[in-house]
Amino acid sequence: MILLQVNQLTKYFAAELILSNIKLEVQTNDRIALVGRNGAGKSTLLKMIAGQISYDSGEIIRPKGVSIGYLAQNTGLESERSIWDEMLTVFEHLRNMETELRNLESKMADQTTFSNDSQYERILKEYDQLQIKFKDEGGYQYEADIRSVLHGLHFESFDYSTKISTLSGGQKTRLALGKLLLSRPDILILDEPTNHLDIETLSWLEQYLQGYPGAILIVSHDRYFLDKVVNQVFELSRRKITKFIGNYSHYLEKKAENFEREMKHYEKQQDEIAKLENFVQRNLARASTTKRAQSRRKQLQKIDRLDRPAGDEKSATFRFEINRQSGNDVLKVESLSIGYEANKISEQISFQIKREDSIALVGPNGVGKSTLLKTFVDKLPSLSGHFQFGSNVSIGYYDQEQAKLTSNKQVLNELWDEYPLKPEKEIRTVLGNFLFSGDDVLKTVSSLSGGEKARLALAKLMMEKANFLILDEPTNHLDLDSKEVLENALIEYPGTILFVSHDRYFINRIATKVFELEKTGLTEYLGDYDYYVEKKLEQEELEALKTEKQQQGSLPATADKSSYQQDKEVKKLERQRKRRIEEIESKIEELESTVSQYEDLLCDPEIFQDHEKVGEINQQLEQAQQEIENLLEEWTKLAD
Repeated sequence: MILLQVNQLTKYFAAELILSNIKLEVQTNDRIALVGRNGAGKSTLLKMIAGQISYDSGEIIRPKGVSIGYLAQNTGLESERSIWDEMLTVFEHLRNMETELRNLESKMADQTTFSNDSQYERILKEYDQLQIKFKDEGGYQYEADIRSVLHGLHFESFDYSTKISTLSGGQKTRLALGKLLLSRPDILILDEPTNHLDIETLSWLEQYLQGYPGAILIVSHDRYFLDKVVNQVFELSRRKITKFIGNYSHYLEKKAENFEREMKHYEKQQDEIAKLENFVQRNLARASTTKRAQSRRKQLQKIDRLDRPAGDEKSATFRFEINRQSGNDVLKVESLSIGYEANKISEQISFQIKREDSIALVGPNGVGKSTLLKTFVDKLPSLSGHFQFGSNVSIGYYDQEQAKLTSNKQVLNELWDEYPLKPEKEIRTVLGNFLFSGDDVLKTVSSLSGGEKARLALAKLMMEKANFLILDEPTNHLDLDSKEVLENALIEYPGTILFVSHDRYFINRIATKVFELEKTGLTEYLGDYDYYVEKKLEQEELEALKTEKQQQGSLPATADKSSYQQDKEVKKLERQRKRRIEEIESKIEELESTVSQYEDLLCDPEIFQDHEKVGEINQQLEQAQQEIENLLEEWTKLAD
């Protein structure tokens, strides 16, 4: 069922065209990602669909009865109610039904209120119908639903009678998300829902959205999240929108393929045009060949000339260098306790960092990750224990608050004042590499967007040429393209890195180790994020097995290693089987959509008359159909 149609939508801000001829369709169970550079108009489009702002031309068609739920970026829930009472407002209709049921039960219990049997039968029938409706709409489970969502969003340790007005901004944002999820609109529109969520909460949200009964339209810069949740990607670029079937990774592959194919067609046509023009130029003036030259000129005039394919928009380009290398031992930490004055957050933290390590510091919100980094850079004192840096260690620190620069200086002076001996041309070149060109360098820092401030903070960090980078949420405020540029720069960086990030894709690309911080210590894992998750799962299974055997009385004090290894291997193979089945089903869905597109193309009169194109499309169609058959065969074997 079509839930929403956007046709020929155009939007101006003053005289500047923001979006042009936007077309988008949302159907039941669609999982759509809206991607594009910062400033491309993603949030503007979501606001227009949600009815928050107007548009200049075009139309948005929504069938009667289709509900839309919209969560803007960093929207906090403002309320004087308690957490529980605010969540209950979503189910006001069910609570009213519940009250009516109690009233009917009271009436039925008092036989004296009925003058005859038919009156009693009428009340009984009304009660039965209302009870069925109450059950069908979730009347017996809405309180469990509230608890489930609050638990998933990490409010399980809270007193639900706590007033929302006393909570932090991040907690209010999570509650706003929770309330919207509980309301279950037909179309769920989420603008950067992964902000303020730790990794565990992100994993929960992914699973929740995978089972969501309606359609979802999401803007997010979290690629790992998009790969898990979406099945379509709409790209906003140069005021236009383009649709791609599949998750984010498939979108990147398809986009690259499309560009390569379009470039080949363009270059082939350019070669043909050059040959024709050369023939006309050489033969038009000669009497013996002038007719053929005139024929070629007419042929040239009839050619529908292809535009050169537009590649990616300009990207930031930078690399982190170091002035000198540090010693092999970069940082040693022993029995460290951290916090604010008398408020201890975490304790008994011990670890070592060696040169060229790239370490991701993970853990739930509130465990002290940012506090630990601030302790290392002397922004906060340690409460007990000690830490020591190795020889020749120079620190470059990126604070997630640093991206919220509030200086009244111009962008140029914000950087130049710190390096006054550098020539202006060099400073402008550095800023140009971070996409500050022309008059952009004369903007006031405080007027910049979040993404621009983040790029300026990274430019300042790059100029330091430190050999130990300590980064607190470096990907916040960066669009997907800028994240990739940052990743590549950090992968090539010859120094040592310690970073905090909730971006699991980023962790997978950068980290060689994962440090998990807890209230009572730190655990080291050798490998990237996926390895860390696998190891955590193995540990949980081992603990579960120990508990089970101890309860059965068959395990005295130590675990049966051999039995555990066998059990672990079986569970690992089962996880791999299920994961592969999911991958195959997703790939088949993508291929079936591709086959449908090829079949539509073959029905297009313009393409039908081009035998070369028809042959090319038929070949691609056969390949896709063969791949579907191969995948179905593999799926059958795995499913048995």
